[in-house]
Amino acid sequence: MFKRILVPVDLAEPELAKPAIDTACAMASASDGVLRIVHVLPMTPVMLAEYVPPDFDTQQRKSAEDGMKALTAECRLPPDRVSGVVRQGGIYHEVIEEAKATNADLIVMTSHRPDMRSYFLGSNAGHVVRYANCSVLVLRD
Repeated sequence: MFKRILVPVDLAEPELAKPAIDTACAMASASDGVLRIVHVLPMTPVMLAEYVPPDFDTQQRKSAEDGMKALTAECRLPPDRVSGVVRQGGIYHEVIEEAKATNADLIVMTSHRPDMRSYFLGSNAGHVVRYANCSVLVLRD
């Protein structure tokens, strides 16, 4: 059974993340495992840096950390078995790095239905499935 479960979420779409969090909570509960929720903040493009407030990155991180606290509180696991983290960088790269750092044995994530854009560019879920060193469960919305 899976003992260390990672759930990547997009705090801009919390309803999309809910099925993954619920599924991962149930799996962690059944196996006495731990759950780690990760949100990845994108890097602010250099060309936009002069147009945003000087503390923009700090504000974004604070907002994301507050959102993570709310998500971890929703999971019905004891507080010592659920945690959240905010990383910054490329989404799929940071998800894979967090999985390695926490020795995750399962990543549970949701994905949009494929569209033309993801057929040509690939989706974050697709990249995680291809490059993760652990099992990946992708739930469709």
